[in-house]
Amino acid sequence: MTAPRISLIVTVLNEADNIARLLDSLLAQTRLPDEVVIVDGGSTDGTQAILSRYRACMPLQVIVQAGCNISQGRNLAIQHANGDILAITDAGVVLPADWLERLCAPLLADESLHVSAGFFVADPHNVFEAALGATTLPSADEIQPERFLPSSRSVAVRRAAALAVGGYPEWLDYCEDLIFDLRLQARYAPFVFVPQAAVRFRPRPNLRAFYKQYRLYARGDGKADLWRARHAVRYGTYLVGGPGLLALSLLASPWFAALLLLGLAAYLRRPYLRLPQVMARLPFRPTARHWLAAWAWIPVVRVVGDVAKMHGYPQGWRWRLAHEPPSWRL
Repeated sequence: MTAPRISLIVTVLNEADNIARLLDSLLAQTRLPDEVVIVDGGSTDGTQAILSRYRACMPLQVIVQAGCNISQGRNLAIQHANGDILAITDAGVVLPADWLERLCAPLLADESLHVSAGFFVADPHNVFEAALGATTLPSADEIQPERFLPSSRSVAVRRAAALAVGGYPEWLDYCEDLIFDLRLQARYAPFVFVPQAAVRFRPRPNLRAFYKQYRLYARGDGKADLWRARHAVRYGTYLVGGPGLLALSLLASPWFAALLLLGLAAYLRRPYLRLPQVMARLPFRPTARHWLAAWAWIPVVRVVGDVAKMHGYPQGWRWRLAHEPPSWRL
């Protein structure tokens, strides 16, 4: 019996500052893909020249489709891939040496499985990025495998399954991998969670970039009509619950201030528990000053991220009402 072929697919756009790290880590894999399909959305920064240098090192197919969004690029890669199994990752990540082998092992071992869910961890270069990673990214031990929806930074799926659910939603520019996951889950559950197949990626370098990222994520939620209750709770907390407790603590009783502080402690508990693990990945040994800065950044990051989501979500809903996108539910 012929072993299933594995295709690695990636989309890129102006990745000259990081694409070589991804491809170098790919060349170091304990199990190489049978082919690599990269769709370039029209890079103008030298990305294509860098890609061309790797053609002699790997079975690389580069497709240039100027102006395509990430969903269109991934779907184009899926159409051109010849593998039975698609390993999907993103520009900007670095793959551990056994990533592809671990990620695809469940699908190679069991034909009844269709999706292997890898993981991703922060690769911070400074204290702010460490605080951001600790605040926004769960650790593997927090994941409920039966409910986990993998990022397309690290996932493997049978090509037939990807085609059967229609690939990625091309009308959606953010949160497209969540819709892809949900459609796969509806038809091909359960997914296999493989936390050892964890790619490393660098968090956003500053608050401005982080705010934009989370605003666009929430806009994608609104466009796709995702997580209504979760967003409603956030609005209720910031616009009603928090101000209400603060007013009561000032006007009525200090016990309300205690409740407010307990709520804040609960809200920040997870990031502070994750912080040592993320700080350990810094390229230098953190001093007491670094630790104090990271502790101070965490509540700032949390609030800025929440404000960004509250900004982006109604933008997505306005777009949804104006464009009436197709239903993504199977």
